[in-house]
Amino acid sequence: MSDKLHIVIVNDHASITGGQAKVALHSAIALKKAGFEPIVFASAGPPDPDLAEAGVETVCLGQHDLLGNPSVAAGAAQGIWNFKAAREMKKLLARLPRERTLVHVHGWAKANSGSFAPAVRAAGVPALYTFHEYFLFCPNGGFYDYKHNHVCGIEPLSAACWTHHCDSRTYPSKVWRCLRHVGMANVAGMPKLFSDFIVISDFQSGIVTPRLPSQARVHRISNPIDAEDLGPKPAPAIGDFLFVGRLSPEKGLFFFAEAARKAGVTPVFAGDGPAAEELRARFPEAKLMGWKSPAEVKSLMRAARVLVFPSLWYEGQPLTVLEAKATGLPIVVSDACAGRDEVDDGETGFWFRSQDADDLAEKLERLKDDALVTRMSNASYERFWSDPPTMARHVDRVGALYEQMMKRRA
Repeated sequence: MSDKLHIVIVNDHASITGGQAKVALHSAIALKKAGFEPIVFASAGPPDPDLAEAGVETVCLGQHDLLGNPSVAAGAAQGIWNFKAAREMKKLLARLPRERTLVHVHGWAKANSGSFAPAVRAAGVPALYTFHEYFLFCPNGGFYDYKHNHVCGIEPLSAACWTHHCDSRTYPSKVWRCLRHVGMANVAGMPKLFSDFIVISDFQSGIVTPRLPSQARVHRISNPIDAEDLGPKPAPAIGDFLFVGRLSPEKGLFFFAEAARKAGVTPVFAGDGPAAEELRARFPEAKLMGWKSPAEVKSLMRAARVLVFPSLWYEGQPLTVLEAKATGLPIVVSDACAGRDEVDDGETGFWFRSQDADDLAEKLERLKDDALVTRMSNASYERFWSDPPTMARHVDRVGALYEQMMKRRA
């Protein structure tokens, strides 16, 4: 058996389905290159072929995720307690050297459930959790009322929480989420499983730290960004007022479209989602471009004038904001989401009052000033590249944390 450190990376999907999976899988490949022995453990397939090409072992259970399951009843049961994940985690840990194994959890709520946690506890190996969202504390993962489109201040699993319809779908879905949360917290005991937690933004730290056990160790480590240094933007004061992301109400796209109308500019949306048709009907002047590949998104950012990130929910650390900053793009961001951590208000962009279309319109109006946009563009580029959150730096910091945790255990 190798004396390398074995890192069991737990994620719902073994392929890239979003930012969380992208960080988990790409970091697994980078950890392999850095001399670790990562093993991706995921319930939903298929496995990303890049993992095998990099020599990363993948334990993929070949299940559906909850939304993709053709049987609603089977998906609901799997989400509350995934028996197969519990068995396979136990088998995996049994064949790994206990003194050189660590479990790092990125995602569990979309396919895995919390059922793997008892096997980790029984194996006695250190466990680390990265907060990409808030499922460890909130049944719907966002501290957000999707029915009424605002941040939710109700205490999770309180009587008020059980009776309040905040789910994006139906009230029975909300009750199911609460039942899943009870299984994760009280049966699997996940919140007490981890000695260490990674937060990916200062904003997020303020949300989760008060809810963690007093003895928990919290580490601020940025998500890695795949960015190329192209130099300062050659013509920053031209291009679009751009939105990039999923077209859903919690992303604040209607506030952006309303503010753009007030400011007399055309909002451009690169993305798709359930709110696309309503957006097109209410704001026919908006330009909807549909989903774009990562390379196309980078080109759009490089050519844009401003990125607008009007999200209504907390977020964790929006990769879109960091990617835009790397291209030298000024950013206008809601003051109630984690994206604000990456924007120096008045220097690299503006904060605006969340859900206030008039305040956002005022910021867009100011960004018609070519000299201001040029100054902010150069500052955004310089701030990012002075300490870029590259994959190499991410692996250095996470790897050092792994070794620290193993020494503490010994």
